[in-house]
Amino acid sequence: MNAMLQDFQTNWMVYASMPLIAALIGYVTKLVAIRMMFQPLEFVGKKPYLGWQGIVPRRAARMASIAVDTMTDRLISASEVMGRLDPERVVKEIEQPLLAGVEEIAAEIAQEFQPGLWENLPEQVRSRIVRHIQAEAPGVVASLLETVKNDVDAVFDLKDMVVTNLVRDKALLNRIFQHAGRKEFQFIARSGIVFGFVIGFVQMFAWAALKNPWVMPIFGGLTGWFTDWLALKMIFNPKKPTRYLGIFEWQGLFLKRRKEVAADYGDLIAREIITPKNVMEAVLRGPLSDRLFALVAAQVRTVIDKQSGPARPLVMLAVGSGRYQAIKNSIAEKVIARLPETMTHIESYAEDAMDIRNTLVTKMQEMSEDEFEELIRPAFEQDEWILITVGAVLGFCVGELQVILVENLAH
Repeated sequence: MNAMLQDFQTNWMVYASMPLIAALIGYVTKLVAIRMMFQPLEFVGKKPYLGWQGIVPRRAARMASIAVDTMTDRLISASEVMGRLDPERVVKEIEQPLLAGVEEIAAEIAQEFQPGLWENLPEQVRSRIVRHIQAEAPGVVASLLETVKNDVDAVFDLKDMVVTNLVRDKALLNRIFQHAGRKEFQFIARSGIVFGFVIGFVQMFAWAALKNPWVMPIFGGLTGWFTDWLALKMIFNPKKPTRYLGIFEWQGLFLKRRKEVAADYGDLIAREIITPKNVMEAVLRGPLSDRLFALVAAQVRTVIDKQSGPARPLVMLAVGSGRYQAIKNSIAEKVIARLPETMTHIESYAEDAMDIRNTLVTKMQEMSEDEFEELIRPAFEQDEWILITVGAVLGFCVGELQVILVENLAH
């Protein structure tokens, strides 16, 4: 014992550095682990094994799919998103571009199938034709929207829209997890300092007793492994506030911040993912868009036949049935081509009507602890062993450097 005390006195700077270096190991390994979760966005190195890609970007499709399953199962559905749009209000929002589009299409069709005819018609006749079509257009739009609302899943795939946007923009997927869990990540990094410092004291006495060069790397690896493991556990566990040793109470940080996380998460999803622009793009260009265009084409052809009225047989006789069908198809194609531009005029109204943010926040705050955990847990669960292992390896390496330092400074 006297020899140990003498060694402490002689090499007090070396021993004093051990808890500090262990705290540094704990902190640095946490920072590296967090960094490795999200960076780099694309694989850097030589595939398949020599290199690294952030865990979240690498698992983008899977994580996005899990997140959207949770979202659509418990928070919001496609029918709920589209069901809040009032057809009459939509018609009112797009009335001006719709009516202008009708006039342009009428002139284009006339020029395409009968060059010079439209320009040679008296202005009064042209105006009458356009007014007839314009009178029908709002009703067609309203009817089409009602049809879509009654069977939203036939034309709008909410899951595909969300997954496509998140996989396409991995930085956005990163932001969701980083934004929702920013305080938890800060806790992980800072906890490494405290836990590492405590382990460093144990390491200090172990070195004094054993003087074995393996003590440093083993304790370094233990510090990196244990502090990573414990910090991850403390984020999600326990789900309910629990008192330990009768001294302090603890609840998983992520669950403790439910209201704050819900507000941040709902705001980000509503601002960057389930936006009116993205919804319209998914409806008009998504995997089910052909079904929508088929509905539009059918509606347009019905209106044309209705406008022809009793004269339809004569019209078909005059222009030929094949040409008549070609005219209808051409009109439908031109209407469809103008849809994306026309629908941009409802974005402001749609944002208010859909009310995505408040819907998400309210429903998230009503979720059980288990359901709420699933919002961000997938970012850790499958690959958290990698983060813990990296922490252990880094800690071991720093421990080796510590051995060199001690051997050079000790007397």
